[in-house]
Amino acid sequence: MIDAKSAVTVQLAGATVLVTGGGGLVGSRVVAQLAAAGARPLVLDRFDAYPHPVRERFGVDLNAAEVVLGDVRERATVRSLVERCDYVIHAAAYADVAACTRHPRTAFASNLAGTQSVLDAVAGSAVRRLVFVSSASVYGHGGTTADGPAVFTEAQPLYPVSVYANTKAWGEQQTRLMLDGSGTQHAIVRYFSVYGEPQVPKPGSHSWMVPWMAMSAHTGRPIRLNGGGTQVRDMVHVEDVARATILALVAERMAGRTVNVGTGVPTMVRRIGELIAARYLGARFEHAPMPAGDPLGGYADTSLATELLGWTPAIGLTEGIDRYVTWLRSTPGAVPDWFTADGPPAALAA
Repeated sequence: MIDAKSAVTVQLAGATVLVTGGGGLVGSRVVAQLAAAGARPLVLDRFDAYPHPVRERFGVDLNAAEVVLGDVRERATVRSLVERCDYVIHAAAYADVAACTRHPRTAFASNLAGTQSVLDAVAGSAVRRLVFVSSASVYGHGGTTADGPAVFTEAQPLYPVSVYANTKAWGEQQTRLMLDGSGTQHAIVRYFSVYGEPQVPKPGSHSWMVPWMAMSAHTGRPIRLNGGGTQVRDMVHVEDVARATILALVAERMAGRTVNVGTGVPTMVRRIGELIAARYLGARFEHAPMPAGDPLGGYADTSLATELLGWTPAIGLTEGIDRYVTWLRSTPGAVPDWFTADGPPAALAA
């Protein structure tokens, strides 16, 4: 019997795959794994998601067959790339909950108009399958029940509580509307809380908690716990996320289906901070208000991903945090300049 890794290599060897948003953290890891499987990844990205350079750090040019600096709303660019492809992974998005809340028009322009541009190009094309990258945020608050943290299953009703989540819920349904019954198959992956090296935070964001917390402890700043850190998250390593996404591209039973990409393990945000603090002598915490649109959260029912993709996560949270802290300590310039622009923390000031 051919294992999942071998099956991916057999099906993707020599295939051309467009990865929109391939310059981001997840996209760049997807591109690296596609290249390792013998595919030809094409990247379309604006490379403006961060105020500091990440293109070299994410290794985009090292692994992509071609990198195009452009916007998914540029219909002619998207169409010309799609015409050359066998598969498409649509990961491009204004993917910051806080920023989407502050700038809903920008979120709608990128996540709705951009997705429509990609779907228009794919519908009626020779593309075999499109994978739409969605988010667990479409489920809404979740929180803790009498039986413990909420578990999210793919069949339950969606209740987005942020602008970002709303755009992802729309993208899912629009993908189904545009591609059901067409010559191109589709699949949808709902990412839970993605983390892992070489992830870096964005200013003004409360997402990407592992780099926020780790870089805070690394530079002697307090680890911030929004809302006291009582939210529940399902932390899934970026390498596992990339592997699941590529499996969704080729797994026969995944056509027309939606799966959670998480670990199935609920973890309170405060616990994540404690795991990081244990690696830094003198690390301390501070509490902050709960940000708007930040869900109470829950964890993934991963049984469908195992059934349809033959996928289970390989990197647990303790190992993943160890890997991140090791990377942070061994990478000069890993902490962006803006992170320490206000100078050393008071506790370290001379």
